[in-house]
Amino acid sequence: MDFKQLRYFIAIAEEKNITAAANRLLMSQPPLSMQLKQLEEELGVKLVERNGKKMELTDKGILLYQHALHLVNSMEEVKNELQETEEGKKGTLSVGINTLSVPGFSQLLQTFHKLYPLVTLKIVQNDSFYLSEMVKSRAIELAFVRLPLEHRGLAYHHLIKEPFVYVSREPRKTITLKEISQNPLIIPSTEGLGSYNTIHEAFSKEQFQLKSIAECSDMNILMEMVTAGMGATIIPSSVMDVYKHDQIYSCTISDAELFSSLGIIWLEQHFVSSPARNFLTIVKENRGHHSGR
Repeated sequence: MDFKQLRYFIAIAEEKNITAAANRLLMSQPPLSMQLKQLEEELGVKLVERNGKKMELTDKGILLYQHALHLVNSMEEVKNELQETEEGKKGTLSVGINTLSVPGFSQLLQTFHKLYPLVTLKIVQNDSFYLSEMVKSRAIELAFVRLPLEHRGLAYHHLIKEPFVYVSREPRKTITLKEISQNPLIIPSTEGLGSYNTIHEAFSKEQFQLKSIAECSDMNILMEMVTAGMGATIIPSSVMDVYKHDQIYSCTISDAELFSSLGIIWLEQHFVSSPARNFLTIVKENRGHHSGR
């Protein structure tokens, strides 16, 4: 069993179809089928169950896939560390951004691109929980996330702490939790995730019932729903700077300690590429600018 066979098996496990896996590997299907057969014979276990054209991993196959992914990723990490040259002037910067947005994110990218124009950018948007999982699996190297978040195994650099604000079609200066509880609300996250829990806990603490009519982690859609008058929402104050609409207004929540903390994470005690290190430097240098927003 070698790394080439492990890469073949990872493709088969993820595509669940021998033809699709062969296409992904830029090879023909018969040699790939032969490699799978040889791997099963060498290990003396059945790795996949065939159901027509679809393939499902056996329990042994799942175990091998998990170990293969770790080994291949670790080898790629070593290879990248040994081959990295020119102080990060080439390569790929892979960054995840939280769905609630990051103030000044596009400016950070522009600054980085001006300094390192040959580095390819890979930007992924998702909820903080999924971004942390992507960092752990090395699908991306860095991610901007919102707390609360379980980040064991991850290094975390705090950027800003900002209040949540109430956003609706009604212009006003302040509002209370009791007043908010009487209005239909669109939660800017989904059940079980950070912002959702933060908002619900604030209302539970004061024993107010939320009149939630929707959960939506896509900020463009959420703001359009609020603009259309479907309901109000509660979001970090900087999000209003990114998703501005003429017909909606934000105001402070007068009787609640509702805050959102934004930071950037990467895999702790693992190699960090030069492009990622250079981007982290830019982010940390710009921290003071964002803190003042």
